Amino acid sequence: MGMKGSMPAREIHFKVTRHAFLTPTVFELICTANEPLEFKAGQFISVIVPGAGPNGRDLRRAYSIASHPEQPNIELCVKLVEDGPGTNYLNKLKPGDQFRGFAPYGDFVFKPKEGRDACWISTGTGIAPFRSMLDSELYKKNRPAKTICFFGVRTVDEMLYADEFREKLGAANFLSFISQAKPEDTLPKGLQRGRVTDGLRALGDSFAWLNTDFYLCGNGAMITEVTQILQERGVQKDALHKEK
Repeated sequence: MGMKGSMPAREIHFKVTRHAFLTPTVFELICTANEPLEFKAGQFISVIVPGAGPNGRDLRRAYSIASHPEQPNIELCVKLVEDGPGTNYLNKLKPGDQFRGFAPYGDFVFKPKEGRDACWISTGTGIAPFRSMLDSELYKKNRPAKTICFFGVRTVDEMLYADEFREKLGAANFLSFISQAKPEDTLPKGLQRGRVTDGLRALGDSFAWLNTDFYLCGNGAMITEVTQILQERGVQKDALHKEK
C-alpha cells in the first residue's frame, strides 16, 4: 500500500513518552519508535488495537502523524471518541507503555508545484497532517508564494495549534472558525463565527482559485461541501487533495 519511492509500511513498536490533553477532547501522544521511522509529512500510522475486534481479534485504526519527519519523536493528535476502541486504547497509555502500529501509509502529502499557491482546509484533528507539513524540510525548501490555512472546530476550547500556525504562516493566513459559538460568546482575537466553508466562499472572485492547490482533511461533510465550492470555481481535479 506504500507510496512510489517511499518506504513500504512495516510493523513498528512505539514507546510513549508523554500523554497530555490539548483540548477537553483531544490528546497528544508523544512517542519514540524502536527503529527510525521514515515517512512523508501528511502520512499516518495504522495503530494495532489488541483484542478489540470480533472474537477478540485485533483492530487497526489510522492516526495522522502531527510531527514533522525530521524530528526524532513521533506525535499523534487523537480525538477521544466515546465508543472508539482505538482512541480509548491510546488514551489509557502512560509514559513507558508500548503500542504497535504499521507505518507509514497514505498519499496525502505536500506536493511542491513551482509558481502555485497552497490552501489547507481542515476541521478538528484534521489539522495534524498540516502541522507535519508546515515544519517539514520539503515544505520549507519549496514554500509556496502564499499558503493560507482554514481551520474549523465547534467550540473555542477545541482550538488546536493556533499559535504555531499564526506564527509560521502569518496571522492573516490562518483563518479559524468556531461553528457552535453562542451569540453571547466573546471570541478571542483571530477567531471567527461560522464554518470553514463560509470563509472559503468569502474569498470571492479576487482569490487566485485556479493558481492554488487545495488540501482538505477533516470530516466528510466538510470535504463534500468544499469540493463542490471548488468545482463551481473551476478548480481542476489534479489541484485537489483529500483525506477523510
